[in-house]
Amino acid sequence: MTNPWDDWDHVLKVDPDKDLRAGETFEDVCRTGTDAIEIGGTLDVTAEKMTRVVDAAAEYDVPLYQEPSNPGVVIDSPALDGYLIPTVFNAGGPFWITGAHKEWVRIDDLDWTRTHTEAYIVLNPEASVAQLTEADCDLSADDVAAYAKVAERMFGQEIVYVEYSGTFGDTEKVAAAHDALDDATLFYGGGIHDYESANEMAAHSDVIVVGDLLHDEGVDAVRETVKGAKDAGD
Repeated sequence: MTNPWDDWDHVLKVDPDKDLRAGETFEDVCRTGTDAIEIGGTLDVTAEKMTRVVDAAAEYDVPLYQEPSNPGVVIDSPALDGYLIPTVFNAGGPFWITGAHKEWVRIDDLDWTRTHTEAYIVLNPEASVAQLTEADCDLSADDVAAYAKVAERMFGQEIVYVEYSGTFGDTEKVAAAHDALDDATLFYGGGIHDYESANEMAAHSDVIVVGDLLHDEGVDAVRETVKGAKDAGD
């Protein structure tokens, strides 16, 4: 069985709580060359903000996925290709592993055919997601590889996501996660800001995720990261 992300190199994550750069539109965002757009953020996200972004990007031919931070911000839109639900494997407690998900499945008419999970390994202790989930970020490369293997082999996860949100990660740890996987796809996010950083981290992962760069520097900078990711995959 193939998954859409099997052929991706680059995902652009749009935070619905943040604005685009002045003069830029969602048409510009959708024409950066990214393989997919993931809509989500850790703090101050609402269903209304999610809907605004989905509606603005819906008319362009780029796959759209929602990555909700909690069940209360989930929206039902035909424009969405699916939902990517994080489960933080190194969280400090069970809520971000199964607790939030218990509430997720209470949603009426949940479309399981479009619902997928991401096995997060959070590694930047300063990041909002690390603090929110009380993640144990003091992990060696062997620890990261073991988490990746647990996610794939014991929990059947098809996406493993090494998250360094806010900083460029340790390539040794990312490579260790990649080497530990047989079939799952390794996503990497954190600190991708130009062609070189995208190209470097894409060499150690399957898909790079670019987020804050869109809001901080704009679509031209994002296009450079798409080139870097694509060139690493050639």
